[in-house]
Amino acid sequence: MLKSLASAWKIKELRQKIIFTLLMFLVFRIGAHIPVPGIDRALIGDLFSSDIFGFLDIVSGGSLKSVSIFAMGIIPYINASIIVQLLTMVVPYFEKLQKEGTEGRKKMTQIIRFSTAGLALLQAIGMAFYMKNYLISGGYMIPVIITLTAGTMFLMWIGEQITDKGIGNGISLIILAGIVSKIPSGAIAAYQYLVAGTLNIFMLLLLLAAALLIIAGVVCVQEGQRQINVQYAKRVVGRKVYGGQSTHIPMKVNQAGVIPIIFASSFLLLPATIAGFFPNSGFAQGVVNVLSFDHPVYMILYSLLIIVFTYFYTAATFNTNDVADNLKKYGGFIPGLRPGKPTAEYLDKILSRLTFAGGIFLVLIALMPNLAMAISGINISFGGTSLLIAVGVSLETMKQIESHLLMRHYEGFMK
Repeated sequence: MLKSLASAWKIKELRQKIIFTLLMFLVFRIGAHIPVPGIDRALIGDLFSSDIFGFLDIVSGGSLKSVSIFAMGIIPYINASIIVQLLTMVVPYFEKLQKEGTEGRKKMTQIIRFSTAGLALLQAIGMAFYMKNYLISGGYMIPVIITLTAGTMFLMWIGEQITDKGIGNGISLIILAGIVSKIPSGAIAAYQYLVAGTLNIFMLLLLLAAALLIIAGVVCVQEGQRQINVQYAKRVVGRKVYGGQSTHIPMKVNQAGVIPIIFASSFLLLPATIAGFFPNSGFAQGVVNVLSFDHPVYMILYSLLIIVFTYFYTAATFNTNDVADNLKKYGGFIPGLRPGKPTAEYLDKILSRLTFAGGIFLVLIALMPNLAMAISGINISFGGTSLLIAVGVSLETMKQIESHLLMRHYEGFMK
């Protein structure tokens, strides 16, 4: 990896992309320290220290607890993207746009942008009501709502700029930057636990070893795939013979990536957002109690939602009927199966098994902090979900860098 980075730095175009990406990271981190106007940060204290906000605070790089202009992070954009992708399964218009190529993607991007603005506005209103008791004397909620909404839209613009002019997927890299920015504070907290005697050196080494094992497991599952053999029939056109070659269909174990965890977390955050409109009511207190990180109801709902969204997102991104139709159209077939419906049913059966295994894996990763806290007895905010995002995004970014290197460094047929 280090060799690839060193090689990438020698190429001017790739070096400019990396520098641009790092500069956008700098803008993101500066914005994470700009407070929302009208909020008394000295009084707000641990308002967002509840477990239900823990994941969002990690993703936003600590902006939520500090109530900065990027407090909502990029979550509204992610939710809008997932909703639009799920709509492609049930709304013919969105399905048509998905198949229209570049023009269709442009229209879907515009829809996602407007949907992001709407979701960000709703979430900002909920947060403003949640924080209304912490407004500075004479302050109003309207500037808070506008600032939070604008912060999310600006983050979306930064992500699109990174994707266009930088390296890697901009939205994913912003999330990665937020997670990585929490590592120093996590290391300081671990040191303080050691000094206070809350955590001993053996337990710390055990947690580090567990983190390394989780990273290795994430890499194996992220890269793991089931290869379905495909044979193409020979066709004679004039004096030429086409086809006859064999290939495979790669079906990943974790086809959905970390999206189900993010969507499940956001879905469980919705009741808390609604409760923000009634901060002093019994409903709000009940929501906070039931949706606490270590509550059995929360863990059961979280696990079920992750599995459900894993199936939904996998079905939205990998359509077995389309794959079977394309194979039949170009003369391809799976050995031992007839083209068409039997092939689609076989692929659907394989995909269901892989998706179930991927969903269980995501549940174990998401609930890892609970297990770690039960063993160590300390509050661990940097859990398996953060590692899954960090490792997944890092792998995809390195693949893009390597693809750029392969385009510029290749060996000819003659040496």
